[in-house]
Amino acid sequence: MKRFFALSRTTHGVLDIAAPAFIALLWLGDFPHWGIILLSLFTAFAAYTAIYALNDLVGIAVDREKFSGGINAGYSVEASDLRYPLAQDALDYRSGIAWFAVWFILSAIGCYLLNPVIVIILVLATVLEAIYCLLLKVTYWRTLVSGLVKASGPISAIFVVDKNPEPLFILLVLAWVMFWEIGGQNVPADWNDVAEDRRVHARTIPLQFGSQKAGLIVIITLSLTVVTSLFLPIISPAALGWPYLLASGLAGVLLLIVPAIELYRNREDGRQAAKLFDRASYYPLAQALIIAVFVLIR
Repeated sequence: MKRFFALSRTTHGVLDIAAPAFIALLWLGDFPHWGIILLSLFTAFAAYTAIYALNDLVGIAVDREKFSGGINAGYSVEASDLRYPLAQDALDYRSGIAWFAVWFILSAIGCYLLNPVIVIILVLATVLEAIYCLLLKVTYWRTLVSGLVKASGPISAIFVVDKNPEPLFILLVLAWVMFWEIGGQNVPADWNDVAEDRRVHARTIPLQFGSQKAGLIVIITLSLTVVTSLFLPIISPAALGWPYLLASGLAGVLLLIVPAIELYRNREDGRQAAKLFDRASYYPLAQALIIAVFVLIR
């Protein structure tokens, strides 16, 4: 099973579940019924498991080319020796397809039970993930596609707790997720893979703009993440107040801004990009824990 979970980057996927959990708690201002919580957690796990597997299934040819000279060290949240099991021939393609199909079907069933609208979001996210993979050698603008895919989870969470959500509030959540994904996940991941991406003539932000401009993009987008997070309480019926804003802002500074500045100052050290990716991966979890505490206190 290790090979299959490596295909789906399960450690990373589990951390990603924190983002929709955070948004659901914030949007509702309370904990949903325990039955909804359990079904949502299972559905989110299934969806992330399927879509992360799809990434490697679509990109297998390029991954084999990229890592023909060996696979880089990766990040602490994705440091398994079995990373990219398809590219390493540690897992056959048919098994990968079957793994994806089972989890996709399970996630679709869960989505339908929670709210049929979420099935549409799941399908769109799956299509966008495939497009994202295919754009590696085409344009660095694919980072926006990555942001849309990552935002599909939190937006789905909104439709779990609200059948008729306010569109402007959805756009606010979309902006927050996209800024975090671009600056804290996508660009640092591409930065960590610069040598491998150069081998296949990929068009990523670090390769197209160089380390200085890429570092500025990271700082700007993560600063916007923290600023946007301070406006997120307006979507919540809970009276969160200044203590919440201080806790949320501090989490952003420590997990996003500080490592982003360290990356910019030491931008020739690829390990700093991996460090930022790791710390940014825990940012949604920190936000989920903070809102959970405030909801419980309330």
